[in-house]
Amino acid sequence: MILTLKNTFEEIGNATVFATRFFREVFIPPYETRQFLKQCYVMGYKSLPLVAITGFIMGLVLTLQSRPTLVKFGAESWLPGMVALSLIREIAPVITALICAGKISSGIGAELGSMKVTEQIDAMEVSAINPYNYLVVTRILATTLMVPILVFFADAVGIFGGYVGINIHGDVSFYRYITKIFQSLEFLDLIPATIKTFFFGFFIGMIGCYKGFNATNGTESVGKAANSAVVTASLSIFIIDMLAVQVTDLFF
Repeated sequence: MILTLKNTFEEIGNATVFATRFFREVFIPPYETRQFLKQCYVMGYKSLPLVAITGFIMGLVLTLQSRPTLVKFGAESWLPGMVALSLIREIAPVITALICAGKISSGIGAELGSMKVTEQIDAMEVSAINPYNYLVVTRILATTLMVPILVFFADAVGIFGGYVGINIHGDVSFYRYITKIFQSLEFLDLIPATIKTFFFGFFIGMIGCYKGFNATNGTESVGKAANSAVVTASLSIFIIDMLAVQVTDLFF
């Protein structure tokens, strides 16, 4: 028990040092702009189909499951606003972040872990290339930027899925549906949901890079790094979301 706690605190300390180094080196040239754009393409654009399918299903299922209860209370007109608020505030950010944790964080962990155990990172250091700047900073910046964009995309597709769900059992025009949504939304509904997605993206990238960058003991550790990155990133998303809800409840 004591040994487990010791290892846990050591891991947290090492991860904190790893993250602190990012904030120091992100401002140090050379800036790997081409590598950063490549990672944005890989992590953002190539994740769009998966996020689109998931977002559409979220909106459709949430609408179909919520409609019978609202009909019983004669509150069916509240359905568009309820679906939009649920998606934007909570469901779309968390589910999209979890998808990115499974797809992106595991990929980063496996890729950097493979480079570590095959000594490619050591070769970069010998070649006078800063591997942390080239491999880690670019990936963390890419996830920090791309996850919020993917969440906005999931919001839009989820709202469209809700429109399809409403019209399965009714006949509501798209204009009336969107009008109901904007009447229910406030600007403050977007601020906390948007801010926490940047934290989701940062921790997804940071944890994936940390696990891969510190892989040891041969190729066996590559799989462990990928698996550990997914589990830790997913857990961090729930913790950040819990803290964000508490802060939102206090200040908004």
